[in-house]
Amino acid sequence: MVADTLLIDAFGRIKEVVHQVVRGLGKDDLAFRPTPSANSIGWLVWHLTRIQDDHIAGVAQQKQVWHTGWAQRFSLPFANDDTGYGHSSREVGAVQVDAGLLLGYYDAVHEATITYLQSLKDEDYDRVVDSNWNPPVTLGVRLISVITDDLQHAGQAAYVRGLLSD
Repeated sequence: MVADTLLIDAFGRIKEVVHQVVRGLGKDDLAFRPTPSANSIGWLVWHLTRIQDDHIAGVAQQKQVWHTGWAQRFSLPFANDDTGYGHSSREVGAVQVDAGLLLGYYDAVHEATITYLQSLKDEDYDRVVDSNWNPPVTLGVRLISVITDDLQHAGQAAYVRGLLSD
């Protein structure tokens, strides 16, 4: 199906950017913030991964990858379902991560996403997944929303990475 191919390609491009941004960085680089209120690379990638994990698991009606041991491995001072949405500057600063751990979690979420996308049929994209909006959100719209959010945050992380080389 064309839709599956395009969505898989889009999520694959996000993966490329995430890996380019994170690869080779130490914990201090991942925690670097251009200003005290800015987001770090580590937080941006963790957050985009949490949102993807939360939203894909929700529409797939599956357990989040985060809840399969990743939350314990990260050991962050947040509620178990926290995705980073609305985090304060202090909370952003609390995300101190290792590149291998961060990419491991991202790759596990990416794999779950691709597996789910490969299971879809054309008629699935019109299924309403959130009736709290007007118009109600369909699966197709939710998937595009996740891609858009991920790309924005991956681009922000790439910008911060660029500041490290100055």
